[in-house]
Amino acid sequence: MQKKKLVVLSGAGISAESGIKTFRDSNGLWEGHDVMEVATPEGFRNNPELVLDFYNQRRRQLHEVEPNNGHVILAELENHFDVHIITQNVDNLHERAGSSKILHLHGELFKVRSTRNQNHILHWEHDLVLGDLDGTGHQLRPHIVWFGEAVPALEEAAQIAMEADIFIVIGTSLQVYPAAGLIDFTQQHVPLYYIDPNPAHIPNLRNPLEIIALGGSEGMAVFKSKMIR
Repeated sequence: MQKKKLVVLSGAGISAESGIKTFRDSNGLWEGHDVMEVATPEGFRNNPELVLDFYNQRRRQLHEVEPNNGHVILAELENHFDVHIITQNVDNLHERAGSSKILHLHGELFKVRSTRNQNHILHWEHDLVLGDLDGTGHQLRPHIVWFGEAVPALEEAAQIAMEADIFIVIGTSLQVYPAAGLIDFTQQHVPLYYIDPNPAHIPNLRNPLEIIALGGSEGMAVFKSKMIR
C-alpha cells in the first residue's frame, strides 16, 4: 500500500527549542543588525566582513546544538508516511534527526557558493573569510538566499505542496513570502495542521484546518498521536 504524502513547511520555531535563535526579534533586528546590513546582496557589497562574520557566528552555533524531539518525530514519521520537508531554516537539524527528503528554500549554513557562479556550491563547516576563493579566483559567499534574491527551489516546493495528502505548517509566522504562499498550492481537500504556540491568522483558506497551539516538540507529539493509533 502506497504511503500518504505528508508535506511539512517548517520555520525557525521548530529549531528554537534546540537553542537556535529566531533571527529577527521584536524590534526587527537580526542579532542586533539591520536586515539590510547582513541579509542582502547590497549589504555584502558594502561590508563583506560584517556579513561573513554574521554567518560565521551562526555556523559556529550550529556545531553546538542538537535536534529536538520535534525534528526526531518528523523523522520517525517516515515509517508511516512519505514525508517531504520544505524548510525555511538554514540549519541542518532535520538532516541530523534522520529525515531523508528535505528541501531548503533559503539555503544552508554548511554550504557556500561562488560569487561568480551560483551553481558552484561547496560543503563548508568552518569560518568563511575574505580570500576564500572558488577555483577561478572569485570570492565565496554564504549559500543563503538573501532578501531581494530569487528563491531557486520555489518551483520544486510548489510542486511538492500540490502533491500533498496532508500538509503541516510548523514553527513559522507565515509572514515571509514566497514561502508562506505554499499553502495556496495544496489541493482543496487536503487537511492542514498548523503547529505553533502563537499561530498567525491564515486568510482565505480553502482547506480544513486544525491548529495545535504548542511548540514544535509538544505539537508534533500531539500530531503523531492523532495520526498513528
